[in-house]
Amino acid sequence: MQLVHVNGTDKGPVMLYALSTCGWCAKTRELLTDLGVAFDYIYVDLVGPEEQKEVIEAVERVNPSLSFPTVVIGEQTIVGFKEKELREAFT
Repeated sequence: MQLVHVNGTDKGPVMLYALSTCGWCAKTRELLTDLGVAFDYIYVDLVGPEEQKEVIEAVERVNPSLSFPTVVIGEQTIVGFKEKELREAFT
């Protein structure tokens, strides 16, 4: 998978699955950046066909509805732009 890493404070593994055209995904990425958290993200819609099945399966394991944004923080999954939950996860 072609992950993009954003530098910040290491709070354990944080992964954002997003779509490049999704406004809520952009807001989630911006919030994580503003919180100063180190995280990786991938735009699922920009993944090549050879990797797309693998990425979709990874999202479905933590979010069976396959909706975006999906943020995985260690064992916790937050689906959608939920600012309060995201802030609480890193305090």
